[in-house]
Amino acid sequence: MSFEDLPKKPTGVMLGEALDLLSVSELEHRVSQLEAEIQRVKAAIQSKQASKNAADAFFRS
Repeated sequence: MSFEDLPKKPTGVMLGEALDLLSVSELEHRVSQLEAEIQRVKAAIQSKQASKNAADAFFRS
């Protein structure tokens, strides 16, 4: 068996993943990744809400 055959550690955040085996550094990195994703999702929500509001305003006039 070579090193290439060993399972690779997932690079992204997996929701519900066991946290017991992660170091403090890994947990802090995970938090920063999740916070960045939250900001990305909030920006998408704002963009979609602005589009919806513009469409609503257009069809009301």
